[in-house]
Amino acid sequence: MKIAEIKPGKVEIQGFIENLRDKKNMQFVVIRDLSGKIQITVVKSEKPEIAEIFSHATLESTVKVVGEAVANEFVKLGGIEIIPDYVELTSKAEALPIGPESFIDQRLDYRWLDLRQEKNQLLFQVQTTMTNALREFLLNKDFIEIHTPKLIPTASESGSEVFEVKYFDRKAYLAQSPQFYKQMAMASGFERIFECGPVFRAEKSHTKKHATEFTGFDIEFSYINSFEDVMKLEEEMLTYMLQKIKEKHGEKIKEVYGVEVIVPTLPFPKMKLQDIYKELEERYNFTVPDEEKVDLTTEAEKLCEQLAKDKFNHEFLFVTDYGPEKRAFYHMRKNGILQGYDLIWKGIEITSGAQREHRYEIIKQQAKEKGLDKDVEFYLEFFKYGMPTHGGFGLGLDRIIMLLLNISTIKESMFIFRGPDRLNP
Repeated sequence: MKIAEIKPGKVEIQGFIENLRDKKNMQFVVIRDLSGKIQITVVKSEKPEIAEIFSHATLESTVKVVGEAVANEFVKLGGIEIIPDYVELTSKAEALPIGPESFIDQRLDYRWLDLRQEKNQLLFQVQTTMTNALREFLLNKDFIEIHTPKLIPTASESGSEVFEVKYFDRKAYLAQSPQFYKQMAMASGFERIFECGPVFRAEKSHTKKHATEFTGFDIEFSYINSFEDVMKLEEEMLTYMLQKIKEKHGEKIKEVYGVEVIVPTLPFPKMKLQDIYKELEERYNFTVPDEEKVDLTTEAEKLCEQLAKDKFNHEFLFVTDYGPEKRAFYHMRKNGILQGYDLIWKGIEITSGAQREHRYEIIKQQAKEKGLDKDVEFYLEFFKYGMPTHGGFGLGLDRIIMLLLNISTIKESMFIFRGPDRLNP
C-alpha cells in the first residue's frame, strides 16, 4: 500500500526511514515512500521487540511495517499514525556520503542517493506528465510515433561534433538528432511523426544548458504552407503541455520549488532577428558588431527574456528571419532568408524549427555549398522520388524541465548527467 492511500484500519507499508526519535519510553519513526510520509509510533513497554529493531536502525534504511493506522489530530503528517504489530528491517543503510547541501558534482557521484530528495522525485513526476502531455497532444492530431537509428553512417548531420564509434570493420557515429530519418518518414508518406529518444552531442561545453547526451522530442509533418504552420503547432503543443502540468503539479511545484507555472496565451509573440537587435539597443543600450547579427549571441538570447516581458507580457518569443550562414543546409530559404525560427523561453533557446527544403535539386545544391554533398548522399536519395512540403522542430526535454522549475543547471534536471568530464555513475 502506498503511504498516500492510507486510511484508518489494518495496513502494510514499505519505505525508507527518514527520521527516528528514540525517546526513553517511546519511538517516533517517519517512513517515506514516493507518495508521501507517515509516522510510526512505538510504545517500548508494549512492543519491546519492535523497539529493539528500530533502536538499531539507521536513517535511510528500508523497513516493512504491518499495523493499525489510527487517526491522531496531534500528528502533523496527515493526522494519522501507525501502531505497528510487525516490523522487518529489509536493509540497513550506512552513513550517507552526501547531503542536500553538498556540491552538485559530489551529489552526482551518488546520484541514486541525491534522487531521494523530494524535489528530485517531484521533478521526474513532472517530466512524466510533460512527456505524456506532448504525446497526447500529437496523438490527438493523428501523429505516428517512430523510433529512428542512433547509429548513423555520416558525421555531417549538423554543425556540432559527433561521437565516433567502431562499427565492425568501419566507422559509425552516434546520432545528433533524428533529423534525416524524420524526413525519410515524410518521403515514406507518414505525414505526421514524432519521436522521443536519446540525442548525442560531442561538444566540450561546460555551460548550464549543455549535455553530451540528452532526451530529445522531435516532430516533423507534411503538407505545410510555410514555417508559420510549424510555429503554430509548437505553440499550441507547449501551451497544452503546461496546462496539464499546472493542473496536476502546479501547487506542489510552487510549494517545493517556489515557481508559479504560467500557462502562456496564444499566439506567442514573434520578431525578426534584426528587429530584436534594434529593440535591444533602444531599450537596454545593448549592441553587438554587425557581423555578429546573423545569429543571436548568448547575451542577446538572455535579454530576450526581458524583451518578451516588457514588449509582450509573455515568457516566450519566436525569432525569425535568420540568414543561412549558420543554419543547416536542409532548411528552406527564400530570398536568402531562412524559412524557420528559434523559440526563446526565459532567455534560453529551446527550439530551432523550420520548413525544410523538399526539392531535390535545391537541397542538393545547398548541401554542396556547405561542403556536405558527398557525406549526405544517402539522405539526398530521399528527395528523388517525390517529397511533400514539410517542416518540424525538436525540443530538449531536460532543458525544458530546467527552465520550468528554475533549476540552476541541466545537471540537476536529468536522471543521470553526461558531460565532457562525466561518464559515471
